[in-house]
Amino acid sequence: MYGLPRRSRTLLMGLVLLIIGSTMYLKSDNWTAPPIQTYFPPSGIILDPSSLKFRAQAIREAYSHSWGGYMQYAFPTDELLPMSKRGGNSMSGWGASVIDGIGTAVLMELPEIVEEQLNFIAKIDYTKCEHQISMFETTIRYLGGMLSAYDLLSGPYAGMLQARKGEKNYELVQSLLKQSISLADALKWSFNTTSGIPMPFFKLHEKRIKSEDINIIAGFGTLVLEWTRLSDLTGDPQYANLAQRAQEYLLKVENPDVGEPFPGMLGTHVRLNDGKFVDSYGGWGALGDSYYEYLIKMYVYDPKRFRRYMRRWIESAESTMKYLASSPASRPDLIFVAEYSNSKSIGLHGSHLACFIGGNYLLGGQVLNEMRYNIFGLKLVEGCHATYAGSASGIGPERFGWDSSLVPTNQKEFYDKNGWYYGGEIDYRLRPEVIEGYYHAWVATRDNKYREWAWDAFVAINRTCRTEHGFTSISDVSREDGGRKDDKQESFWFAEVLKYLFLIFNEGGIQAREQIGFIPGKKQKWVFNTEAHPMRLYST
Repeated sequence: MYGLPRRSRTLLMGLVLLIIGSTMYLKSDNWTAPPIQTYFPPSGIILDPSSLKFRAQAIREAYSHSWGGYMQYAFPTDELLPMSKRGGNSMSGWGASVIDGIGTAVLMELPEIVEEQLNFIAKIDYTKCEHQISMFETTIRYLGGMLSAYDLLSGPYAGMLQARKGEKNYELVQSLLKQSISLADALKWSFNTTSGIPMPFFKLHEKRIKSEDINIIAGFGTLVLEWTRLSDLTGDPQYANLAQRAQEYLLKVENPDVGEPFPGMLGTHVRLNDGKFVDSYGGWGALGDSYYEYLIKMYVYDPKRFRRYMRRWIESAESTMKYLASSPASRPDLIFVAEYSNSKSIGLHGSHLACFIGGNYLLGGQVLNEMRYNIFGLKLVEGCHATYAGSASGIGPERFGWDSSLVPTNQKEFYDKNGWYYGGEIDYRLRPEVIEGYYHAWVATRDNKYREWAWDAFVAINRTCRTEHGFTSISDVSREDGGRKDDKQESFWFAEVLKYLFLIFNEGGIQAREQIGFIPGKKQKWVFNTEAHPMRLYST
């Protein structure tokens, strides 16, 4: 959802982890490794830092480091604030890092951590919450995280806990589904608006319907996968019906003159009282992003039920290629996707958030067997990689632009070389979208350059964002050191960044045999939600 210039990876990784002073462990080989800069297996053969095994283990170690800091200073709050050594509650206070992190711990085969997480999840009381709840975030992080862990632990990873359990761990896995029902039942009253579009933010204890409010298209267009999966697992259609009813306002816009400036490309804000759009600005970035993402993913989930969603995705994909694709004047080899205020006002600026688009095109191209989408997707991945390669830190900024008439005077030389300039927000918030694009590009092509880009990104993040007790956002990617450490380890660091990185390098795991993610030429079995939680397809 991209890397710094290539260096000597052996030397760089050794120096990075030497400075950090981390120690790594090769669980799969049942031996304890000495510090990574003198990494010798018992056989006496040096494990090359460019090897897949080394890299997968480095990413697993980053997870363990982040989890250890969270458990020491932040559990059971939502996230670790590693600089101030305390916890924060920005996601309802139900322990977002636990639920967001469990799927990745399963894929990494860390049973002790998974058991710890399961024991906590089973005891959450979703009927009580002191904080304001985001329907969107709670769905993709909590509901998506629990449903995904249930699919994994009742499916291909069932044996991981069976060896350590008896009946207790079976019940813990079943509690994931029970708790998903409990959460959905606590949230579902928010759909009781005049239109059936849920309120975006609310407090559980108030249960006050505000149909005069508005919601964003990502806010209610990114519920359908999780709520449909819950219905399919339970046999209770009410959850799917609620989400799909709300989605109808986006599948067919009543007045395209306000709300659909290009075929399939929508405005942003929708009224709760009648489901009508109030504006025509938007794009693939914040506030709209995952609505477009879910159109093709619902078709992957069940092609029979969600064929309309696929057709709507094709409309948006075609409009994007026709009206919004843009190349910088200084770098015509690159392609970015513009944002818009309406059909006549195109803004040549983009965001890290929107960099998932390359991977989404690649998924669509593979599923629909449409080479044009694959080629365009790879070009978009390359464009977002340029934002990483051009930054001194090796990490791309939150916002960037490529309008030659708006280049700041002090960035003209930079723009001429790189094809983009810093667009005001120059921080990095542990976001996954660029690495998500690398993952899909690697899956689609098996070209090792995408693995190298992913490794370069990990090394840069490890160097600039790592702290004594976890990882944190940084303030200025234009500086080699990343600037100030901003004191927040986002829960999606566990769910997305580390998961995509691990899947890129862990070739021999269960996830490869189970096709977790899209594998060309293989029967698709799983689809990722927008938080990178893999869910089993309806037909498998």
